[in-house]
Amino acid sequence: MVRRARTEVQDDVLGAIDVGTNAVRLELARVLPDGSIEGLHTERDPVRPGEGLYRSGVISREVANRLVATLRRYSALCKRYGARVRSVATSALRDARNREEIVRRVKREAQLSLDVVSGREEARLICLGVLHGKQAHQRSLCIDIGGGSTEIIFAHGDQPKDLWSLDLGAVRLTELFEVKDTLAPKKLELMRNFAREMLTERIKTPLQGVPSAAIGSSGTIGAIVAFARSEGFGHATMKEVSHAVEQLAEMDSEKRRKRFDPRRADIVVAGAVVLEAVMRRFKVQTITAVDRGLREGILYDLLQRRRTDANDHSLVDAALTLGHRFAFSEEHGRQVARLAMTLFDELAPLHLLPAAARPYLEVAALLHDIGHAVNYQKHHKHTHYLIMSSDLPGLSERERLLVALIARFHRRSKPEGTHELLQELTPAELRVVRKCATLLRVADSLDRSHHQPVKKLTARVRGRNVALVVSARDSVDLELWDLQHELELFREVFGKTLQVSLSGRR
Repeated sequence: MVRRARTEVQDDVLGAIDVGTNAVRLELARVLPDGSIEGLHTERDPVRPGEGLYRSGVISREVANRLVATLRRYSALCKRYGARVRSVATSALRDARNREEIVRRVKREAQLSLDVVSGREEARLICLGVLHGKQAHQRSLCIDIGGGSTEIIFAHGDQPKDLWSLDLGAVRLTELFEVKDTLAPKKLELMRNFAREMLTERIKTPLQGVPSAAIGSSGTIGAIVAFARSEGFGHATMKEVSHAVEQLAEMDSEKRRKRFDPRRADIVVAGAVVLEAVMRRFKVQTITAVDRGLREGILYDLLQRRRTDANDHSLVDAALTLGHRFAFSEEHGRQVARLAMTLFDELAPLHLLPAAARPYLEVAALLHDIGHAVNYQKHHKHTHYLIMSSDLPGLSERERLLVALIARFHRRSKPEGTHELLQELTPAELRVVRKCATLLRVADSLDRSHHQPVKKLTARVRGRNVALVVSARDSVDLELWDLQHELELFREVFGKTLQVSLSGRR
């Protein structure tokens, strides 16, 4: 692929890095004027981050060195293109006991923030990458078999209706059953039973309306479908996949390497067993492989975040769903979020935070009181725990941490860098948490009664002061009294004195 000069592409290039179990991949794409994306550069390196992981529980020093060296090169390419990049790690890093050490090393040596995403977030991104642009009435079943996990998505249009992520991948199963050469019928049967039982155990809900034709998005599925399908057809049937499992099991390693790419040959048997089990569980009759998946999903997700589309409420909807699970006060949460967004927008020249921080504050404001479901007195601590333990599609694990910390510091302890929860943050992350938490405390004070008396709020920077003008439909005596407790922190964080007045009063 021809590389373009940086001057031609800077400021409109997106980069997606996928750290999988079997390989590491980079996709660079240019955003076109019509909002579509055009591929610029692709890299794939068989780093094998999951090598030996499922026996030892850790990523070895040798493998970590290979991974960091590859990511250093990818980082340099992203900088060359001036790309806005997101780096995602999936099953291997999720399972590794030493993942935090590796994430810190990648940050230090490759200058990349590596998001270790949950299985559900991985599935959501795959769904977006494979089904982007599908009409809302179209129903699809998407299957992605990675090295360490398998993601299954039932979607309407490009929006997931059900997501499943199973610890059942081609590398994991290969290591678990020590598949090296020809498989004896007994071992093959054990593998098939293992895969079938895991699917039965994890997916217990009745499956309604799932199409009988599925889409396979991984390289492993692409290799199996190409091997299994009849000549002249673009898909493989359930019967053909089952027959392929038996054919592959009978091949020795040398024959498989002649038939498949060497990086795929030693895990293809396990991959075929997983695919067969998924197709049986979902009653899939045919599967078609596509050359799209997680990387494209990361790119489209970056593209959506780049747009300021007021009609995109997916993250807010996810936060509200989580809030309802813990019987939160939606009226209070929405009011505090509205006030916090007003403060964030009108005080932008003061806080100087990136636009990407805005949704962190909004979600934290909506969910800041969900800890009441556990204990009122320490609800801010329980809120932190509940957000960290929950899945919020649309947020990476690191972003969810920032949201949880902003919500945690909406009361009591000040968000100081010396606090034990904040010591591992980067300077930029600490600024986001400190400033957003301070704005949240002000917004929360302005609805201390939980009766939403404030109907309008304006904030303006005037010299050494910030003028906050409150328009109320009812008494705000309790709100103004509570706000006095936040003035000192506001001055410490923003270097300005907060002055509050009521609209219509002198």
